Amino acid sequence: MADDKDVLRDVWFGRIPTCFTLYPDEVTEREAEPFYLLLPRVSYLTLVTDKVKKHFLKVVKAEDVEEVWFEYEGTPLKWHYPIGVLFDLHASNTALPWSVTVHFKDFPERDLLHCPSSSVIEAHFMSSIKEADALKHKGQVIHDMQKKDHKQLWMGLQNDKFDQFWAMNRKLMEYPTEEGGFRYVPFRIYQTLSERPFIQRLFRPVSAEGQALTLGDLLKEVFPAAMCQDDEPKRYQVLVHGIEPLLETPIQWLSEHLSHPDNFLHISVVPVASD
Repeated sequence: MADDKDVLRDVWFGRIPTCFTLYPDEVTEREAEPFYLLLPRVSYLTLVTDKVKKHFLKVVKAEDVEEVWFEYEGTPLKWHYPIGVLFDLHASNTALPWSVTVHFKDFPERDLLHCPSSSVIEAHFMSSIKEADALKHKGQVIHDMQKKDHKQLWMGLQNDKFDQFWAMNRKLMEYPTEEGGFRYVPFRIYQTLSERPFIQRLFRPVSAEGQALTLGDLLKEVFPAAMCQDDEPKRYQVLVHGIEPLLETPIQWLSEHLSHPDNFLHISVVPVASD
């Protein structure tokens, strides 16, 4: 892959200042102070919130503790989406810090998956990496890795170790030079106002004529509503890691440099905030 290590580093170390507060109806022994944390965009809520849980468990009655879950302005936050995606989707137009509410009971079964342990997060993460590699290399690269290599990817994410993760992840980002890119680009497009969890289709990064395809080409084919005509006001923001990449950016470059650790390019399409 092209070695833009500074870009990879900037993506990895992206943080969201967050203020966690306890849901007012939770019964407490004493007043619960808010808890502030810099959340890594590339990680998962249930993986990085042990300190939050410990903080609020000091004031919540033990008999009232069920499974912890989080919400933002009434919307339960899906722990299996990367944190950066959750923020871009639900809160990209709000002031920081991001205000997240913590619950210990009344788990919303219809909206969220249970997450009893970090092994559930690891299984989800590795499943995504394998799916992405099936799209990119017919699963060959991840298949050729040893179990300890898989573990290195997971431990790199879990412990926030950039070099440890990328020493192994580089292999998943390689492709034969003559092909000009991956077989297909692993991507997911999310919308705030949609019943569908996300859009995911097969999309090649290079046209049949050998032309590098762009983010704009992907959107035209998969989600044309996100494209703005010359004479109309902009209706949507297209966000990847909180920024709006130029539509002319080659999708192969984005896939190599702005994918999350799960190897998917997560794209959030959100309505432009009205003044």
